[in-house]
Amino acid sequence: MTITFTVLGEPVGKARQRVTRFGTYTPQATVLYENLIKTEYRRQCHDHRFDDKQPLRMEVRAEYLIPASASKAKRAAMAKGEIRPMKKPDWDNVGKVVSDALNKLAYWDDTQIVDCTVQKFYSDRPRIIVKIGHAE
Repeated sequence: MTITFTVLGEPVGKARQRVTRFGTYTPQATVLYENLIKTEYRRQCHDHRFDDKQPLRMEVRAEYLIPASASKAKRAAMAKGEIRPMKKPDWDNVGKVVSDALNKLAYWDDTQIVDCTVQKFYSDRPRIIVKIGHAE
């Protein structure tokens, strides 16, 4: 079984925990984005939960808004996927924010993910598209 859901808006990466003399904390932007991912998962996938013992595969497609400053030719190449975004956030931080957000919701722990692909593209509609299924 494969589950697919979409989170609209510009992709956000997982930020590192901040350390202060009073302890550690997760930056607010990361917390808000993880909550958005959880909300969209619940809404679109109806709280489906994979078996705790099942190895999983995850695919994340991060689509960034095509810059308005790009030339017409460049915009067309970006829309076709010929030019890909080499910008922040890094691909691994995008994957990490998704996998952490779905802990204890879609699966028991993100250690169940044994295969993961994160791809970055440009689009007229910024979003992330997440597919989760059983690993082969």
